[in-house]
Amino acid sequence: MSGLNKMLAIGNLGTDPEMRYTPGGAPVTSFRLATGRSYTTRDGERREETEWFTVVAWNQLAEQVNQYLVKGRRVFVEGRIQLRTWQGQDGQDRYANEIVADRVLFLDGTGQQQGGQGGQSWQGGPPPSEPDGGGPSQGGPSQGGGPDDDEDDLPW
Repeated sequence: MSGLNKMLAIGNLGTDPEMRYTPGGAPVTSFRLATGRSYTTRDGERREETEWFTVVAWNQLAEQVNQYLVKGRRVFVEGRIQLRTWQGQDGQDRYANEIVADRVLFLDGTGQQQGGQGGQSWQGGPPPSEPDGGGPSQGGPSQGGGPDDDEDDLPW
């Protein structure tokens, strides 16, 4: 069976990243991402909504996100949705949808190199124990958004 599980989100960090290590020593970093939208009701009233996502990054991407991101930064996150389940201290099952990040792109202009071309971008991959057989990507920091950067073009 094949399918597509792709999540794209643009928002602001609502928390500083928190990095920890698995028992096997793999770094994992998580942060909360706030996305917003504005709309007008049938009565002409202007409303704003905020959706919150937990973003999880693994391995080299986890280290880079932890080093460079702070609460308030505006980012583009590309990854996949994953349902995580665990049992709470009260014995009840708990569930959370998370974005497992493959790529994080800074949008707020800090970390730019000369010329103001785009933000800093990192790519990573799932931990080696993931069932899809993927390991960490070797992609490190790269500049995005330049006029000759066809690989990272966004549709908007």
